Amino acid sequence: MVNVHRGYTDVSLGQIHYRAALQAGVTTPPLLMLHMSPASGLVYENLMGAVGESRWCIAPDTPGYGNSDAPPDLPTIETYADIMIELLDSLEIKEPVDVMGYHTGSMTSVSLADRYANRVRKLILVSAPIFDEQDLERFAKVYSEVPLWTKEGERLLAQWQWFVEFFRVGEINTVEQAGRIFYERLSGREKYWWGHHAAFQFDMKSALTRVHHQIMVINPADDLPEHTRRSASLIHDGWIQEHPEWTHGFMDSHTQAVAEVITSYLNR
Repeated sequence: MVNVHRGYTDVSLGQIHYRAALQAGVTTPPLLMLHMSPASGLVYENLMGAVGESRWCIAPDTPGYGNSDAPPDLPTIETYADIMIELLDSLEIKEPVDVMGYHTGSMTSVSLADRYANRVRKLILVSAPIFDEQDLERFAKVYSEVPLWTKEGERLLAQWQWFVEFFRVGEINTVEQAGRIFYERLSGREKYWWGHHAAFQFDMKSALTRVHHQIMVINPADDLPEHTRRSASLIHDGWIQEHPEWTHGFMDSHTQAVAEVITSYLNR
């Protein structure tokens, strides 16, 4: 396992915090790893230690989450994609990179390939959901814009209780594992919902039809498997790889297996 280091770099909105793993002498394309919202690059940390044996891994905190500065205004997925290009430029990464995205990060990955085709080589998407109007109405109730922070803390408690069920605590994951990720989800503070808003406004269907990069979609048994299968006919070069044995937290619970799937695909 390669050590994971942390750093900051400057972009137009301020600073981006990132995690990086690099084995000396590696010449394969770097892997940019984009997390779901709300969360941070912490979700990739264990996986980076394994994948970093064969390539440089960079997992930034999306603007407004983790320790990265927030955008001044409500962001879009395109905003996130633009900032990721600034991140690569700041780190002097000029060659095409492979990009791995998770939920909201999947949308940002697709936007990167769509808007900056020559900066991207291959895509790995953990879920590639296509939402209809009914989905968006339902998600608007689950992922509301109501402030989490109240004097009594009832909203915060409700979010934790929802996350315990969402993360399948006691069935798949432990309380400690859930707490590790939940803490990062709080990093968005009163703007925690900005990432969800960006995701639900993004036209994933149209963007996917414009992308001709090779794409591997990992479809775990989380909350979006059926939404992800809708994208199968939109992918020009690639496939959906079903993993019903994986669910939320799988990059920590099945680290080596996930690393093998990723490196095998990227090394082809």
